Amino acid sequence: MKRFTDLVNECLPSISEEFPWDVEEKLGTDEPPLLLDIREPDEFSAMHIENSLHVPRGILESACEYDYEETVRDLVEARTREVIVVCRSGNRSVLAAFTMQLMGYQKVSSMKTGLRGWNDYELPLVNMAGQTVAVDAADEFFTTRLRPDQMKPGD
Repeated sequence: MKRFTDLVNECLPSISEEFPWDVEEKLGTDEPPLLLDIREPDEFSAMHIENSLHVPRGILESACEYDYEETVRDLVEARTREVIVVCRSGNRSVLAAFTMQLMGYQKVSSMKTGLRGWNDYELPLVNMAGQTVAVDAADEFFTTRLRPDQMKPGD
């Protein structure tokens, strides 16, 4: 049986990763990459990188194709454009970038360390109203909180 981390580690050698500071630099160029946030809707609503495209991981594959209710034209038409996939920690984005490569995306990468790393570098995040989210508030939001039923039972 494979664990989530096993799947991520198997995909890592096949994809490119970008550090947050490199992503920030690329976003400031004349031809910025498409920033694709694949987190869940509540995560995106709370905070995200300004101007990122939100497509939850659960509908990614159909959003990447025409003729589906989930089709996102900007994403479908980005197969030859640089796309950087982001999530909270940089794990889901690895799986998404790998899948997108299989689907013909030529310049897709994952943001290493995810939005946690972006916030650690004190780069700006905004809420749905476009207001800047304080670094401390983002730190609190990104803190892992497992319920007892989510923890591996003791041996």
